[in-house]
Amino acid sequence: MGGLPLARSKWEDLEVDLLLECVYQRFGFDFREYERTPLKVKLRGFLQAHGIATFSALQDRIIHDADMGETFLREMNARTDLLFDDPEHLRQLRDIAVPWLRSHPSPKIWIAECASAEEVCTLAILLDEEGLYERTQIFATGSNETLLRQASGCGVDLRRLAGSTASHRASGGKGELTDYFEVSGERAILAPRLRANVTWAQFNLQSDASFNEFHLIICRRVLADFGSALRSRILHLFHDSLPMFGQLGIDEASEVEAPFSHWFRSLEPGNSLYKRVA
Repeated sequence: MGGLPLARSKWEDLEVDLLLECVYQRFGFDFREYERTPLKVKLRGFLQAHGIATFSALQDRIIHDADMGETFLREMNARTDLLFDDPEHLRQLRDIAVPWLRSHPSPKIWIAECASAEEVCTLAILLDEEGLYERTQIFATGSNETLLRQASGCGVDLRRLAGSTASHRASGGKGELTDYFEVSGERAILAPRLRANVTWAQFNLQSDASFNEFHLIICRRVLADFGSALRSRILHLFHDSLPMFGQLGIDEASEVEAPFSHWFRSLEPGNSLYKRVA
């Protein structure tokens, strides 16, 4: 009897392996190199939300129901972001990244694996407040076409907009947050002039190659989901997409293996911005 829980765990691991292989073969999205512990939490949440009993049952649904497959991909990649929801990180962008961007006539910024309108709206407003938006090009990419299309509308819930005022000010924001939006029903849409310099494109961090050189790359709330080999692959991609001294904003680099430590150096102890040094 003592071996039963272990046996059940092994069977569950096998079910997850088969499910992820099915998703890859059916849709081309590769979750196989994700960190298993947080991935299983998301998978169990999906099962519960959709009334599916087991990972094997989900696999069967994905094989025979394309709509379920699309729902699965959308919900597994979705994030809940708020405007200016990380004031400390945004203060670092104002204090450290903005002077670097100002030194270039036409700065280019890449928001990698962008899953929400809020992330782009926040950056566009920050750049406008710092007098940089008009000469900056933002590239927002994501692997999920549906989420990217939703985000590209640059619309946020009116209630969330009102709740972001304090965070905006805490990040060093200037003026009224509502001045940057137009109201449409229960949605607030980013002003057209702040959408004009944003390019949206589908891009898979796991498999696609570098497509431009950027002065700043931002990839937040993403790398922690990936396994070691995949994190290293993506950091290599970012290295190839930055000039010398180009800047990279990520959540946590201390746990990322070499060659990250040889390529990048923290701009200030304890912050989330790094610069390419090799």
